[in-house]
Amino acid sequence: MTTSVPAQLDWLLDQLLARTPHSRHALLLSSDGLKICHTPELSVDKADQLAAIAAGIQSLSHGASVEFGDGRSGVRQSMTEFYGGILFIVEAGLGAHIAVVADAEADAGLVGHNMSELVEQLGEHLSAAPRGPRP
Repeated sequence: MTTSVPAQLDWLLDQLLARTPHSRHALLLSSDGLKICHTPELSVDKADQLAAIAAGIQSLSHGASVEFGDGRSGVRQSMTEFYGGILFIVEAGLGAHIAVVADAEADAGLVGHNMSELVEQLGEHLSAAPRGPRP
C-alpha cells in the first residue's frame, strides 16, 4: 500500500463504527501483523497490540482451515468472544484484514455484515503485499 492509502481509509473505518452499534475500535492490518490504519479511539500502542493479536488469530485459523477445511485453505472470518466484548476479524484482500472490537451487546450478524460491505466497497484498495527480505 502507498502511504496515502491509510490516510484515505481512516474515514472509512470511522464510518464502519458509526453505522455499527456497540462497536468500539476498527483496525486495518497486514497479514503479518502490522497496523495499516485505525480509528482514533485506539491508541498507537493498542493498535499495534491488536494488529499482532488479530494476525495471530488469523494465522491459527488458517492452520485449522488447511487441516480441517475443504481444501481451499482460506479463512473468511474469525470471531473471538471474551468477557466484555467480541473481536471480529475478516479477510480484506490479499494480505490484509480488518479487525473490529465491539461490546458484548453488539449484534454479531450486523457487525459481520457491515465489515463484509466495507471489504466489497474497497476491493483491491485493501490488499497489502507480504513483506519480503530487505536487500
